[in-house]
Amino acid sequence: MEQQYIDFYKEYHTLIKQHSAALMNNFRDAAFEKFERLGFPTSKLENYKYTDMSAPLSIEYGLNINRLQFQINPYDVFKCDVPAIHSYLFFVLNDTFYPVNSTAKQHLPEGVIIESLRTAAETYPQLVEKYLGKLSNEKDDGWIAFNETFAQDGFFMYIPKNVQLSKPVQLINIMRSDVDFMANSHNLIILEEGAKAQLLVCDHTMDHVHFFANRLTEVFAGKNSVYEHYKLENTNVLNTNVSNLLIHQEDSSNVLTNVISLHNGVTRNNIEMLIDGENCESLLCGMVIGDKNQDVDNFTEIVHKKPNSQSRELFKYVLDDTSKGAFAGKIQVAKNAQKTSSFQTNKNILLSKTAKMRTKPQLEIYADDVKCSHGATIGQLDEAAKFYMQSRGISESEARLLLMFAFTADVMDNIRINALKDRMKLLVEKRLRGELSRCEGCMIC
Repeated sequence: MEQQYIDFYKEYHTLIKQHSAALMNNFRDAAFEKFERLGFPTSKLENYKYTDMSAPLSIEYGLNINRLQFQINPYDVFKCDVPAIHSYLFFVLNDTFYPVNSTAKQHLPEGVIIESLRTAAETYPQLVEKYLGKLSNEKDDGWIAFNETFAQDGFFMYIPKNVQLSKPVQLINIMRSDVDFMANSHNLIILEEGAKAQLLVCDHTMDHVHFFANRLTEVFAGKNSVYEHYKLENTNVLNTNVSNLLIHQEDSSNVLTNVISLHNGVTRNNIEMLIDGENCESLLCGMVIGDKNQDVDNFTEIVHKKPNSQSRELFKYVLDDTSKGAFAGKIQVAKNAQKTSSFQTNKNILLSKTAKMRTKPQLEIYADDVKCSHGATIGQLDEAAKFYMQSRGISESEARLLLMFAFTADVMDNIRINALKDRMKLLVEKRLRGELSRCEGCMIC
C-alpha cells in the first residue's frame, strides 16, 4: 500500500513543491524519508492495535498536486444550521483554503491573521517558521510523516498578544470530488500571550465517493491564553478520517478540546496535549455515537512536563448494530511535574450484542506528589432505571432515549459556546433516535 505513494513522490516531488510554500518544503524530503521507513501504521503497533486501515487504503485515490480549482463556491452551498452562532466563517475545500467571497477577514480585530497556510508562509515567513512543524517533526508516526510529505496547504490562524475574539471562528472542511479522493492538509494555530479564541471545526462530505482525509493540526497556546477547540464529524459512511491534533501549552494557559463523532465511516483521532507550563488547565472531552458499520478510534495522550497544573479527560461512546469503538488514553507525568492533578474517565454503552468496544486507560507517573486516576466501564443501559420510567408511563423507546441522552449530557455540557451547545443537544437527540444522517441545514451532505 505504501509503495504506490513512495513511487508517486519520487516521480512528482518537484511538482508538489512547486505548488506549495518554501517553508512547507523545508522538511518535506525528511518527512518522506521517515514515511518510507515507517510506512502506514498497522495493528501490529501498540498505539494502533485496534485501528484497521487496510480496506480504506486498498482504494486508489486521486491527489490534487496541481492545485486545480474545484467548481464550487462553499459560501453558496453551505448554510450552517447553528442559530445565532455569528461566527467568522472559513472553508477548506478538500485540502485547499478557500479565499473567495470571505467577508469574515474584513471584520477581524487588528493583528489577527486567518489565511491559507501556504499564503501565510509566503507573506509572514518569520512568524510561520517559528512554529510550523515544531510539534509534528518530532513525532515518529507514519500518518504525520505522510501528511508532511504531501500536504501543500491548510488553515492558518494567528491571534496576537492580549487579543480576545468576541465570537468563534468556524472552519468547515468540505470533501468534494467526482472520483475517489484523498486530501492532506496542515493547520497551524497560534495564540500569543493573553490571547483568547474559540475554533469550531466541522467535517462534511459532498459527494457519494470514497474520501480519505488526513489532517494535521498544530496548536500553540501562549502564556495566560484561553483556547477552545471543537471538532464535529458528520460525514458519510464512505469517508475515512485520520486526524492528528497536537497542542502545546505554556504557563497559566487554559485549553478545552471537545471532539464529537456523530456520523462517519472510519475515523482515527490522535490528540496530544503537551502541558509545558505551570498553573495550566486542560480539559479533553469526546463523544461517539455509532451504528451500522461505523468505526471510531480515539487515541489521546496528556503529558505533564511542569508542576502545578491540572487536566481532566472524559470520553463516552454509544454503539449500536455492528459498529466498533476504541479508546486509548495515556496520562504521563514527568519527574519534575509535582503537584499535578489529572483524571481520566472513559464510559461506554453497547446497545447490541454485535457492537464492540475496546478501551485502554493508562497512567505513567514519575513524580511522587500527584493526584491522578483513571477508569473505564463498558456496559448496557440500566434496566432498573428503564423499568422505573416505564412504570411511570414512559414508553420503552423513550426511556431508552432518555437514558442515552443523559449518558452523553456531561460531554455536551463542556461546550462553552451556548448556541453550539443547544444545537448539539438537538443533533444528538436526533442521532440517538436514528433520524439524523446530516446537519439539518446543510445543503451539501
